[in-house]
Amino acid sequence: MPQFFASTARGLVEPLELELKELGLKVTDRYIGGVFFESNWEGCYKANLHSRLASRILKPVLDFTAYQPEELYSQILRHDFTKYIKPNQTISIDASVNESKMRDQRFVAMKVKDAIVDQFREKFGVRPDVDNTNPDLRIHVRAIKNQFNIAIDTSGDSLFKRGYRKEVGEAPLKENLAAGLLRLSEWDRQSPLVDFMCGSGTFLIEAAMMSMNIAPGINRKGFGFQNWLNYEEETWEKVIQEAMDAEKEELDFKFYGFDIDKRVLMNAKDNAKRAGVDEVIEFKKESVATVEPPVEKGLIIVNPPYGARIGDEDNLRDVYRDLSFTMKHRFKGWDAWILSGNKELIADLKLKSTRKHFVFNGNIECRFLKYSMF
Repeated sequence: MPQFFASTARGLVEPLELELKELGLKVTDRYIGGVFFESNWEGCYKANLHSRLASRILKPVLDFTAYQPEELYSQILRHDFTKYIKPNQTISIDASVNESKMRDQRFVAMKVKDAIVDQFREKFGVRPDVDNTNPDLRIHVRAIKNQFNIAIDTSGDSLFKRGYRKEVGEAPLKENLAAGLLRLSEWDRQSPLVDFMCGSGTFLIEAAMMSMNIAPGINRKGFGFQNWLNYEEETWEKVIQEAMDAEKEELDFKFYGFDIDKRVLMNAKDNAKRAGVDEVIEFKKESVATVEPPVEKGLIIVNPPYGARIGDEDNLRDVYRDLSFTMKHRFKGWDAWILSGNKELIADLKLKSTRKHFVFNGNIECRFLKYSMF
């Protein structure tokens, strides 16, 4: 049975493992950056289409030790890369090297590329071109302490690119991270969510897609495996049809997004429409200082600015104080989850959290904190 690796953001490995098991996939191991699972190619297609938390689904093909360029070149030749694409198609090499004798990532990528294109040249007399923007076959090279792991990328573009988000706010939250945080919050998928600072609407759109059972990859233009010679079109069409048949037509509750920026709200509405969930999300221009409960009970989830990329930290203290006041005085009896990458600003809430998760939003280490409003 083929083995695959689903990569994800740091902090989301456990919920990703649970998600893959729910998809009926056999998890074999866990790693700091993701989860290994065994499956046939139908399972690979299903993981690409349905995983809300994964960044990519990779197919490991080689694992070896190399200290010299000649060793790297000869080890790459052990695997037949010509079975994936035609020689007139394109490739790209993504290399990451740490604590290894060959330190230059660009050199490593070049050496791997040389070995692969030489395979094609020897077999067909022609070689594939390199296309770093939209290649037919992406090869991932990871080296730590001279131990090399080579994998082919079945996803193509990263899976967080769902296809519904054209316009984003100034500091967008990646879709798979938003979905992962919703998993960590243990939200039941059957009750309202409220976001006081919804930005481009990512939390609400991801939540609505979860509740309506809309596969996160259903709006994408395509996946990497569709460019390959072993692509099973009938199997893929079966996976797509099953996903569409499982979608819900409507919900008996809604999602509510507020933001002070009218332009951003317009973008959020457009994003929700492209995702097919605009009927279940209500957006309203409102300051966090004046938000009132839109329903009797629900869950609050907010990603306020951290001061790392937007404005000045001092200017945000009032925002956090307003957030705290609104939750304490207008949302009594509610639970709230706040994502923050700034310990000083989160202290301005002057609230005691009851749960805490550490996650990374890009390269920013964040705390995802639960607060209960009594």
